[in-house]
Amino acid sequence: MAHGTGLIAALEEATRSYGDGGIPIGCVLLDDSGRILGRGHNQRIQKSSPTLHAEISALENAGRQKADVYRGTTLYTTLSPCSMCTGAILLYKIPRVVIGENVNFKGDEDLLRERGVQVTVIDDRDCKRLMSRFIRERPEEWHEDIGELAESSRSRLPL
Repeated sequence: MAHGTGLIAALEEATRSYGDGGIPIGCVLLDDSGRILGRGHNQRIQKSSPTLHAEISALENAGRQKADVYRGTTLYTTLSPCSMCTGAILLYKIPRVVIGENVNFKGDEDLLRERGVQVTVIDDRDCKRLMSRFIRERPEEWHEDIGELAESSRSRLPL
């Protein structure tokens, strides 16, 4: 299966999120035949959710699946998965993850590999540009999404 189809769909989701005022991360879950089971994008801002990252959204939109279905899938995400999303990938034993980029953020790729997940990083220019644009424009929301304090927020914290 060519990486293009999954990554293109994930980037469409990321672009949609950005257009909706959200964090531009998209994800799709494909079965071995290349059929999209679920697609989603980060909606933490749009739905005021603490957990609705792109990977979680795609899994939610795929609906309830039997364990053997997940074991025949590939998850495509525009950005390296965080700890929470890595946990979901491991929980459902998704065997393959294709990452658009890991320059703007490197999640738990090593843990995925240690647990036997095949991880491929595409280093896609469009994924990098969209994410870096968002980080420049809205650093506080970006840092909130990854559970970090923004530099500008740190200076306002009491000692």
